[in-house]
Amino acid sequence: MVKNDNIEFLESRLPFWHDLTEEQKNLLISSSTVGHYEKGQSITGYNSECVGLIIVKTGTLRIYMTSEDGREVTLYRIEPGEVCVFSASCVLKTINFDVYIVAQSECYILEIDSLTFSQLFKENMHVELYAYKLATERFSDVMWSMQQILFTSFDKRLASFLLDESLNTGSDILYITHEEIAKHVGSAREVVSRMLKYFSNEGMVGLSRGKITITNKGRLRSLL
Repeated sequence: MVKNDNIEFLESRLPFWHDLTEEQKNLLISSSTVGHYEKGQSITGYNSECVGLIIVKTGTLRIYMTSEDGREVTLYRIEPGEVCVFSASCVLKTINFDVYIVAQSECYILEIDSLTFSQLFKENMHVELYAYKLATERFSDVMWSMQQILFTSFDKRLASFLLDESLNTGSDILYITHEEIAKHVGSAREVVSRMLKYFSNEGMVGLSRGKITITNKGRLRSLL
């Protein structure tokens, strides 16, 4: 059972809160726990137990898929205050593909167990509508990611990723490896390294071990 500050957090992040009965609110509170995950720690994955609904308090979660050869592609990220519904895919029967969830940074999350969420989903139409609305929004993110991979040239995808990371971190210095970038953009590390070397030769970025410095955002934007 969570503490009072987490109850307030639940209330502020779940639009259906005020449409729950007092009994349902108490059930949700008693079934919610705080989880702590280190960077790189998996939260759920293929054939793993259904976690339930996740709300991020601090940190960032990365949701991704893998190909048969083990290549990863990031579908979207969950930031503080946002809700992850794919972690409760066992409740939403229409979700029949497998995604992985990993902590991109150290995270504290609120977890509403799958049995409770399933019960509320069946009993309260506002919970059901919210879950499907959120799933629809996330599918839009998934489709955008797939579109980028299928129809956008790799130089544009990489430039877009670097610019987005700079915006998210508020810095032109990105502490990230070529392997990590490859997982985000759905490519091989060697391909990422070759394109980064080209960007470096063109004066767009500076490269050093575990670090990329954006030196010319205008040139990167011109690729988009």
